[in-house]
Amino acid sequence: MRLVTERLVLRGAQADDLDAMHAVLSDPRATQWWSTPPHESLERSRTWLDSMIANGPDHPDFVIELDGRVIGKAGFWKLPEVGYILHPDHWGQGLASEAVSAAIAYVFATRPLDELTADVDPANAASIRLLERLGFVRTGSAQRTWEVGGVWMDSLYYGLSRAAWDARQRG
Repeated sequence: MRLVTERLVLRGAQADDLDAMHAVLSDPRATQWWSTPPHESLERSRTWLDSMIANGPDHPDFVIELDGRVIGKAGFWKLPEVGYILHPDHWGQGLASEAVSAAIAYVFATRPLDELTADVDPANAASIRLLERLGFVRTGSAQRTWEVGGVWMDSLYYGLSRAAWDARQRG
């Protein structure tokens, strides 16, 4: 599966994406609110990438290419929960929004889901803004939901209904 947006290509992960994804997953800025600490080794990133590949080409979880270079990932590692990570060199340009929007449109067009979800750290203001711009609404919160590197993180939960997405797309 391959999705093409104005500036990006979203496609299934491949083994030769390892170095690029390791550059993202080993960066402490990128993984500050990720579900794991920065990857300390290429082998750790290989295990992560292998699991993404093992989900198969029809699974709606994509690496993000900009000008032919992999800069992150966006999609659904486990439906209906959206997830994304982008190398910090590409933050603030609307690329995450563009990629996540394409992944959402693809899932709603190809899967019989009525709602998508997201779990975001309350301190991750940029991700919260991205979700809200895409029409997600806050549905709840919980404390101490993720242990990352020995530190407990909290969660804000968001949801996006198919009806709300369709209404936003119509204008």
